[in-house]
Amino acid sequence: MNKKVLIISSSPRKGGNSEKLAEAFAIGAMESGNAVETIYLREKSFHFCKGCFACQKLGHCVIADDAVEIAAKMHDANVLVFATPVYYYSVSGQLKTMLDRANPLYGTDYAFTKVYLLAAAAENEPETVEGAKKAVQGWVDCFDRAEFTGTVFAGGVNDVGDIAGHLALETAHKMGADIQ
Repeated sequence: MNKKVLIISSSPRKGGNSEKLAEAFAIGAMESGNAVETIYLREKSFHFCKGCFACQKLGHCVIADDAVEIAAKMHDANVLVFATPVYYYSVSGQLKTMLDRANPLYGTDYAFTKVYLLAAAAENEPETVEGAKKAVQGWVDCFDRAEFTGTVFAGGVNDVGDIAGHLALETAHKMGADIQ
């Protein structure tokens, strides 16, 4: 059965290193017959969560911006993939804001069961990605049917294009291709 894969790319830089990981993942997932959509948060307009919890009563956020449509697409996807640069040992602010704005999904009959993280950073130590993994795991833990399935980390990449030839691109491609 083909899956609906939604990739949320949170790099503010077009062609950034985490975005290249997302592209490699998408190609692998499409080659395996899955339907893939990528959303680039840098192209969207969305605001911070107000913490009003109206979404829990209404089933949608009261802030009328692009996050409402993105959250609806997250709800319907079988697989969620979050691509982010690692900033200060965590996910980008853009991704964190979108995860907060996905609060209307809590308590719904969402479709996603697998969640992946694709991360790139200038630093190359394995522990560099741990904060980003913890941030995504904290979000996933709120959804009983979802599991944090895998992470691809590309360290030692800073400038746009640094990721060219990095082993992480092959790993991301394979991870996408393995979605069944």
